Formats: sequence, C-alpha cells, structure tokens
Amino acid sequence: MTCTANAAGGAHYGRVAVALHWLIGLALLAQIVFGFLLDDLAPRGTPARAGVINLHKSFGILLALLIAARLAWRLTHRPPAWPLSMPLWQQRAADWVHRAMYVLIVVMPVAGYVASNFSRHGVKFFGIPLRAWGPDLPPVYAFFNGLHVATAWVLSALVAGHVLAALKHGLVDRDGMFSRIWPARSA
Repeated sequence: MTCTANAAGGAHYGRVAVALHWLIGLALLAQIVFGFLLDDLAPRGTPARAGVINLHKSFGILLALLIAARLAWRLTHRPPAWPLSMPLWQQRAADWVHRAMYVLIVVMPVAGYVASNFSRHGVKFFGIPLRAWGPDLPPVYAFFNGLHVATAWVLSALVAGHVLAALKHGLVDRDGMFSRIWPARSA
C-alpha cells in the first residue's frame, strides 16, 4: 500500500516514499551546495582539488543509486491523489514541477558522470579508480559538465519553489498538504 488517510482526512505517502523523499531531498541539497562550493573548498590548481572533486563524484554516484531506487519505487507505487480542495491549476503546476524535478535529478548526475568519462581525470569512487569508457575530449567534457551545472541551477530553483509551496500549504493554508509527506505522519 502506498498511502493511508491522515487526520485531516486526506491521503498521505507511505513510509518508504516519505523516507526516500527526505533522504534524497536533503542529500541532494547538500550535494548541490557542495558542488557550488567546489572552487571555494579547493581552488583549481591546488593539491586538494582532485580529492574534493572525487568526493563530490563519489557522493554523486551514491545519490544516483538512491535516485534510481526512488524512481523504481515511484513507478511501482502511485502517489496519493491531490485533495479535491486543491485548485486544478495548483494540481497541474505541482504535477509539472514534480516531473521536471524527476527529469533533472536523473539528468544532473548522469551528465556529471558522462562528463567525467570524457576527461583525463575520470572518476574515483572513494579513492577507487573506475574504468573510464570515454577518451579525453575537452569539448565533450565541457558540454556535459555545462549540462551538469545548468541542471543544478534549474533544479535549485524548482526545489526552492517546491519548498515555498509546501510551506505555504503547511503554514498559511493549513490544508493538510504538508502532512502528506511529513515523516511523523507516515503510516
């Protein structure tokens, strides 16, 4: 079963969906912040750069595996229906934002991984070199790395909107929408 009724009478997500939502959401935010701070943490040309970059790549691979698990769960477990009290335009906006976020959380790590395979540096998973399958092609690396960075910015904007909408539902509307995904409410 994917959802149960909450105290407000609306349906909410089950424990697995709630756990994956919060775990991936928080890990993704941390990874995006980590990525945006890479140049501050280890400036280009410094000895620490390779280690910090490979730590970002390693966490990215772990996060990609969690995202794959989340997608598999989501494809086999329907989310609860939007409550009838939610205006149709908000339902459609929420559906499109969720779809866009799913696309971006797949494209972003894949683009980063592909970029790394067209770089002379490749990927080290927590210090273990992974076999590179692409040659060192700076233009290909630049394209996929640019896609990786661009999706991070777009995803950040969508997540900000998602969080603001959730806070509006939880603090202003008090319509039970926020409690659908809150861990304390899952059953």
